[in-house]
Amino acid sequence: MSTPELAPRRPRGTTTLALQLLVLQALVVAVIVVTASVVAYANARRTAESEAEVQARSIVAALVNSPLVIDAVTGPRPTELLQPYVEAVRRETGTSFITVFGPDRIRYTHPDPTQIGQEFIGTIEPALAGRTFTETYAGTLGPSVRATGPIIGPDGTVVGLVSAGNTLDAIGADLARSLPGILGFGLLTLAAGTAGSWLISRRVRRQTRGLGGPVLARMLDYYEAVLHAVREGLLLVDGDRRVQLVNDEARRLLALDGDPTGRHVSELALSADLVETLTRQQQTVDELHVSGGRVLVVNQAPAHTSASSAGVVVTFRDHTELQALTGELASMRAFAESLRAQAHEAGNRLHTTVSLIELGRQQDAVEFATAELASAQWLTDRVVDAVEEPVLAALLLGKSATAHERGVRLEIDPGTAVTATGIPSGELVTIVGNLLDNAIDAALAGHPPREVQFAAWVDRDRLEMRVEDSGPGVTEQQVPYLFERGWTTKDAVGAPATAVGRGLGLALVAQAVRRNGGALTVRPGPGAPFSVSLPVHLPADATP
Repeated sequence: MSTPELAPRRPRGTTTLALQLLVLQALVVAVIVVTASVVAYANARRTAESEAEVQARSIVAALVNSPLVIDAVTGPRPTELLQPYVEAVRRETGTSFITVFGPDRIRYTHPDPTQIGQEFIGTIEPALAGRTFTETYAGTLGPSVRATGPIIGPDGTVVGLVSAGNTLDAIGADLARSLPGILGFGLLTLAAGTAGSWLISRRVRRQTRGLGGPVLARMLDYYEAVLHAVREGLLLVDGDRRVQLVNDEARRLLALDGDPTGRHVSELALSADLVETLTRQQQTVDELHVSGGRVLVVNQAPAHTSASSAGVVVTFRDHTELQALTGELASMRAFAESLRAQAHEAGNRLHTTVSLIELGRQQDAVEFATAELASAQWLTDRVVDAVEEPVLAALLLGKSATAHERGVRLEIDPGTAVTATGIPSGELVTIVGNLLDNAIDAALAGHPPREVQFAAWVDRDRLEMRVEDSGPGVTEQQVPYLFERGWTTKDAVGAPATAVGRGLGLALVAQAVRRNGGALTVRPGPGAPFSVSLPVHLPADATP
């Protein structure tokens, strides 16, 4: 039988989040690559122009200081001597032009012989002042980056000038030869970026199960609403035992302060056994835990993503009120059983009395019936007179009958006197009922005579109760574990309980006492005397 698919499906006509990310990343990568290519080209052009200026200044510096050039400029035939020499230098250096001319701008040399004898086009004033400078100027060969410097004669005057440079077209041609490399690198970067984006989109598609952004946002809104609306506590714990998600009900049940997200489960102030369960991260079904004054039903299931463990999903249900109601029901059931037993015993006594009358022994019949009736009535009157709380009185009568059926004598101390205390009857049933059940079981484990003693009294503003039995008691080493959930001495001394509900009674007593601001103590040794002290809540005009 196949498992139904519970994962949400992508609506028709919507685009997956992975595809949206792929397109967006591809566009971002393309913009970055194009921008980087333009910037690289602009930087390359600036570098080429800067290098052209440096080259032109170097050539000018070499020529203006050359004795051959100085002699030719001051001689009668400068063109005849300089044209071949300057052109050789130009071809060797790859410069677009080198022009030597006089202070009157008349050219002595030029790459185009027809321009010799014509006026030089460009700025010469800084050079006439004795300084070499660079500029971008449109001459006979077009716009160019040039350097112009003075030729200083023997007498210290400017006898001529030299201008050398490269046209912008030549610089652009050199730059164009490097352009394929820039474009190739840009395309390679674009391809690598697109491939990376595709790999990322595949991972995102797997993680989002092919859903689109709006669908994921809507699902998140729904899940948030569900988490806050459910009346069951929910806790998500990752593989490192840290809380990843907690809803409102879990915060209430676990009494968590602030936001526990990211905190380790050992930092949440939970009971030791609950922390152990959460740390173990194994399947748990309807396990009872006492934590923060509450009885919790805990279910835990491991969560998996593909092949790895992602932690556990833990749910909590409040079992406190149900446990209290169960205790009251158990008490009422015990009381009903005691009535049934008493009815059975009353029937036996009635048959005995009738038989004595039929045998003509009326006096014996009267004495027998009167003695049995006085004994039962004395116990009932004693409990009812001493305990004003009807639920507690019924509980004591029921436990007395139950103990009698099991061969244990339940004695109520003659000094017992409980008036109105204001303590919830359900809490008293939980405390007294579990202590008496525990004491009866302990007495059965001891030697005859098997007895349980119960005493209760109000001392000023506190209700004091004591329960003691004739059983073997507990050792000093066992005392720290008595009130832990799951710990019991009923199967084996110190052995943890394996049955559901075993080892829970004293834990419930402890949490009920704490919930009402009381104190619970036990003395090691035979009998294991338990003492409970609870603050009473009387009206201002009432007296204990």
